[in-house]
Amino acid sequence: MTDQSFPKSFHLRKQAEFDRVFASRAYAADDYLIVHGCVNDLAWSRLGLSVSKKSGNSPERNYWKRSIREAFRLSRSELPVGIDLVVRPQKGAQADSLTIQRSLPALVRRLAKRLKIPAANARQEDTR
Repeated sequence: MTDQSFPKSFHLRKQAEFDRVFASRAYAADDYLIVHGCVNDLAWSRLGLSVSKKSGNSPERNYWKRSIREAFRLSRSELPVGIDLVVRPQKGAQADSLTIQRSLPALVRRLAKRLKIPAANARQEDTR
């Protein structure tokens, strides 16, 4: 069984870390999410959230944040490693947990291709 915890070492926490991700200008987007990213020198990927008041009132913004964190936590085993991510909702999109869980891994894989992260760097689940 894979570890599905979400310790603080998997969070982007400092403004300089967010600035570095946005400065890389690499992103992938769909109708629900925009994922910005840059390469880090760690053996894991880290997540930062940017959910503005344009995304809705406080309960809606909190639902976005909880859903994105949960999607990251559950799909961590299938995501490429060594990427710092900043995820934000697409303007006008409605938060839907299942859609976010499908969208996030696909966007991160597309972003990894743009960042030229080798396929060998991607984690693979055990197949029986």
